[in-house]
Amino acid sequence: MKLNEQLQINGANVILVPYESKHVAKYHEWMKNVELQVLTASEPLSLEEEYQMQKSWREDEDKCTFLVLDRQEFERTGDEIAALIGDTNIFLQLPPSDGTNGNALVVGEIEIMIAEPTARGKRCGWEATLLMLRFGVEYLRVAKFLAITKDTNQPAMRMFERMQFNETVRSAVFHEVTFERSVDQKWIDWMNSEVGSYAVVPYRNEA
Repeated sequence: MKLNEQLQINGANVILVPYESKHVAKYHEWMKNVELQVLTASEPLSLEEEYQMQKSWREDEDKCTFLVLDRQEFERTGDEIAALIGDTNIFLQLPPSDGTNGNALVVGEIEIMIAEPTARGKRCGWEATLLMLRFGVEYLRVAKFLAITKDTNQPAMRMFERMQFNETVRSAVFHEVTFERSVDQKWIDWMNSEVGSYAVVPYRNEA
């Protein structure tokens, strides 16, 4: 998505940055992991296909992607690659551009992946998801969020329940659980108080 290519989001413990070509090699290594493939319902790609995917996601206006940095590690080293721990996405379901359904709301499917094992269990995924949700409300005008997880991914299911999402669909065929959350002012206020530090600032791409 072009909208966020020059933006980063600073939180207390994580920083969200746009997905650049310099990040692809590490992302590709992550996605060789069978567990991550299963949890993200992803097929393994070649390195060249991963570069093509990165370019596609930059151009597609229905996909907003940020990579997650460990803020302490990045401030210590200044090295984005070393500080990379995961990614977060919003896939948008946009109303028809011809205006045939003028009352349709923007729906966003939120995803989070903490790929680095050493970063798990530290609430990095919690904070990164809240930062992305707030960005989705403020910049993408999302009115309802979906979250789809594997029915074996108990940590993700508990996280979305704590974020006040409601389970709406459970598929025995695909082994997936769908959660939904409509955006209202009470939830926005809760999210803002929960996320604490949040700043959207220009991204400095120092390749």
